[in-house]
Amino acid sequence: MGIFSRFSDIVNANINAVLEKAEDPQKIIRLMIQEMEDTLVEIRSAAAKCIADRKETGRHIEYLERERSEWAHRAELALRREREDLARAAISEKQAINDKIDSLKNEQDVLDEQLDKFNSDITQLQSKLNDAKVRQRSIIIRHQTATSQLSARKHIHSDHIDEMLFRFENAERRIDRVESESEAMSMGRSQNLADEIAGLEDDDRVEAELAELKSKVTARDSAGEKEDKQ
Repeated sequence: MGIFSRFSDIVNANINAVLEKAEDPQKIIRLMIQEMEDTLVEIRSAAAKCIADRKETGRHIEYLERERSEWAHRAELALRREREDLARAAISEKQAINDKIDSLKNEQDVLDEQLDKFNSDITQLQSKLNDAKVRQRSIIIRHQTATSQLSARKHIHSDHIDEMLFRFENAERRIDRVESESEAMSMGRSQNLADEIAGLEDDDRVEAELAELKSKVTARDSAGEKEDKQ
């Protein structure tokens, strides 16, 4: 009955409790699934033997039932021939066979009960196995995610990372100083350029006003010449 003892231990196991204490959850769940699968194979093998024994018992019962009918026929024949001694002996054989049939039928009932138990055990273990396989996929994903997060956090809090960040900040400060010096050197040049552009804008305004004035003078001179001619 070791199979059923181990089966009971497995189906009643608290998988979560085991995994919480395990250093390698993936390994533990694989071992448990393997144990369940091995136990399931053993139970199915035992069930197959039980089925074979029941079939053999059934065939034996059928054989004995034919023998019982034969002895009943012989007892009747002996009685018709007025051989009560032979009829009595035939009846005795028939009763002995009947006792064997009853015993085999009792064995058959035990085998039927055992098969029902096998079927129940297999159903329960298969259900637990399916559940464990579903949990296995979830546990593997969770374990991989947790491992990645732990590795990332170790790197984040690593002194090497802190040193690299410190160097990066120093580099940024040096770049800031270079950019500041460049801006300072171009400040005067930018002012001169702005002045030149502003001067160009003033020239445009002067030229525009000059052109307007020329137009007015020309118009006045043209008007004065017309009056003189009249």
